[in-house]
Amino acid sequence: MTDSNDTPDLQSRITPRLIESLYTEAMILADEARAYFDDEGREERLTLEPFVRVGFACESLKVTTRIMHIVAWLLTQRAVEAGEITGADGGRPERRLGKATESDPAVVEQLPPSAQRLINSSADLYARIRRLDEGQLADEPVASPARALMGRLERDLIWNRT
Repeated sequence: MTDSNDTPDLQSRITPRLIESLYTEAMILADEARAYFDDEGREERLTLEPFVRVGFACESLKVTTRIMHIVAWLLTQRAVEAGEITGADGGRPERRLGKATESDPAVVEQLPPSAQRLINSSADLYARIRRLDEGQLADEPVASPARALMGRLERDLIWNRT
């Protein structure tokens, strides 16, 4: 029999170890993307049709944007863990994962395999981080005015009885 208290909550899933692991993964991906789009990718890009070259450039920007949003979110999580900001502030828009544009599968399939791998890896990592970010909001208690009123009434009734 499983008690609801045995179910891990989001705080136990987002641990400093997980944040560090994801941060390392993001930084490795960022380095691979930089190396590819600055060097090897330039040569491959020259072999593409002009329209596909534009798609290549757009997708390289999308990869960079995804990675920057991921790194910013992970650094925010580190700051929460270090006590530099409070976890209760996590729902504020500037503490949430930034919106990244999705890749167009029709464009991606025309690109070289190395570019496809980086695009798909960045999209996968972004999706995993997005699930963690959305999970933080789902686990935050929603302030209910009715519950607050009931709590005050209960306190007042108990206080007046004594």
